Amino acid sequence: MGSRLLYYLLLKPVSLLPYFLLYRVSDFFYLVFISLFRYRRAVVMSNLERAFPDKNDRWRQVVMKRFYRHIADLIVESVKNFSISAEETNERFIAENTQVFGHLVKENKPVVIAGGHFNNWELFALAAADHMPQITMAIYKRLNNKWFDQKMREARGTFGLVLVSTRESATWIDNNIKRNPAIIYGIDQSPADPMKAYWGPFLGIDTAMYLGAESHAKKYDMAVVYGHIEKRRRGYYAIRYELITEDARSFKDGELTQLLQDKLEADVQKNPEYWLWTHKRWKHSRPADWQLRPIKY
Repeated sequence: MGSRLLYYLLLKPVSLLPYFLLYRVSDFFYLVFISLFRYRRAVVMSNLERAFPDKNDRWRQVVMKRFYRHIADLIVESVKNFSISAEETNERFIAENTQVFGHLVKENKPVVIAGGHFNNWELFALAAADHMPQITMAIYKRLNNKWFDQKMREARGTFGLVLVSTRESATWIDNNIKRNPAIIYGIDQSPADPMKAYWGPFLGIDTAMYLGAESHAKKYDMAVVYGHIEKRRRGYYAIRYELITEDARSFKDGELTQLLQDKLEADVQKNPEYWLWTHKRWKHSRPADWQLRPIKY
């Protein structure tokens, strides 16, 4: 009952507000994050210190403040997604180099689309299916609240994106791979089992990385595309698709995963305030007996 009240009495009505009013709400959130609740401030500063040890405290303080400004915007922009129109979505999130997908469709190639929690990935979820000439699916982690999980799936799937939970993703791919889908993978989450992860450098830190995008690309002979999301100005974003390879199997195990992480790292280095620093990305350490398990295909 509480989730329904939150949605119908707060989130849905707020989503109907024009952007100029939503950004006044964002300005308030920013002040709350910085001055009152100090939301995960210790996590943010610890991550910045580890990722940028060569920078001074003043630089990290500036990045932190810009990050909280961005997160406040991201919150209200994500609420807006509950009612945003297709026209406004396409105006605020544009896509570049989409012709790569037309080529891959002609080649009957399913596609891995890799990206991270950078800039507005929620608006990307709404806009993505409109960029692709094939069925588009995103793998996501199911929310504990089943009712709210359903509302979130409905919102993200408003314009055609299919959302499949991590537990159901393997079955969905097996059943739909002959349709040559485009499948979206978030590559910067922290794996639950560090023994099953790939370990390599990310922002100069030994980091556990999910192998899902690489393993599926090799198993199903999928092309791999990386999506660079850029913030053009407040509330306006663009994604540039970069074809990484049409032959994932030509890479040694772990190489493709590392290459995708390097692409994300370059984006974060360029605009660090737009990455999700509140995430405990480095909560694991590499096990002493870790060995990369061969990817089977």
